[in-house]
Amino acid sequence: MTAFLIVLVIILFGITVLQMAKIFGMSKTPEQLGESSEIASDKDNNINGWLMLMFVFVTYAILIVSFWKWGEVLLPKAASEHGQGIDDLWLISMVLIFFVGFITLWLLSYFAFKYRGNKNNRALYFADNDKLEFIWTVIPVIVLAGLIIYGLFTWTDIMNVSEDEDPMIVELYAYQFDWRARYSGEDNTLGEANVRLIEGANQLGVDTSDPNAQDDIVVNELHLPLGRKILFKMRSQDVLHSAYMPHFRAQMNCVPGMITQFAFTPSVTTEQMRLDEEVMGKVSRINSIRRKNSIELMAKGEEALEPYEFDYLLLCNKICGTNHYNMQMKIIVETQEQYDAWIAQQATIATSLNK
Repeated sequence: MTAFLIVLVIILFGITVLQMAKIFGMSKTPEQLGESSEIASDKDNNINGWLMLMFVFVTYAILIVSFWKWGEVLLPKAASEHGQGIDDLWLISMVLIFFVGFITLWLLSYFAFKYRGNKNNRALYFADNDKLEFIWTVIPVIVLAGLIIYGLFTWTDIMNVSEDEDPMIVELYAYQFDWRARYSGEDNTLGEANVRLIEGANQLGVDTSDPNAQDDIVVNELHLPLGRKILFKMRSQDVLHSAYMPHFRAQMNCVPGMITQFAFTPSVTTEQMRLDEEVMGKVSRINSIRRKNSIELMAKGEEALEPYEFDYLLLCNKICGTNHYNMQMKIIVETQEQYDAWIAQQATIATSLNK
């Protein structure tokens, strides 16, 4: 540790001396500096002008290659009814951002090239230009207002859940570092719960004296019926988590001490998504990588990786601790008949706690 500190002090001392030398150099007049002057010459300006022009083309090339090479890692089609609206909003926002970005980057680089410094040219200064200022103020305001209003309408449509829809209520319970789901049972009403009631098998702190809690069902694998509105009630036991279901375009923070909610209607079963061509392509590419890694692992005497199979996942999208990366729960979307058969096999809280 001492040797490291000594080396660090020497490096910092060297940087200090170098910076001091630059400061003294800048204090000299052009006559004192002579040809080694740090004042830009016409040659320097020409080089920088051409570099700026090259910069814009290199940036465009990187963007094109990135989309061509890594565009396949984007999420597949949305698996919820509201997902298409989210995707449309995202697409419009990205098109506007890239359109404006391409133009402004070109103008910045082109003007830096065209009006590069020249001792024979004299800069012309405008104190103000009301017309230009009006244009570049009003147009962004209109565009941003349109995006914000569009986004608010989209968000309102997603978040407003009417009683007429009769959503199935499910609780998502987050804790370091796992998830539990609690179904509201036949009465579709969750029993009261409090973290102070957590004890033994009662991992979610459910108030077992509440009549509404008797038919609640706690599971570690989330099953959802196709085409049924699901209203998720979310709680956190310890720190701030975030329930993120990317394929359903759904995310909501899980905040200790309060209940948050989010609703969506699954529109694609797990089996249907597995047969989607885009998803099959992703699975094939992932398994190709896993096979290569398995060969290396087996050469070291370790076990090979199992083949990957697509599943919907509930993830935590907040860095909630050291094992955050492993905080996930499998989601299965199935037909109503398959869901009914599965839920009938699960034990209620009253049954499990009385064992």
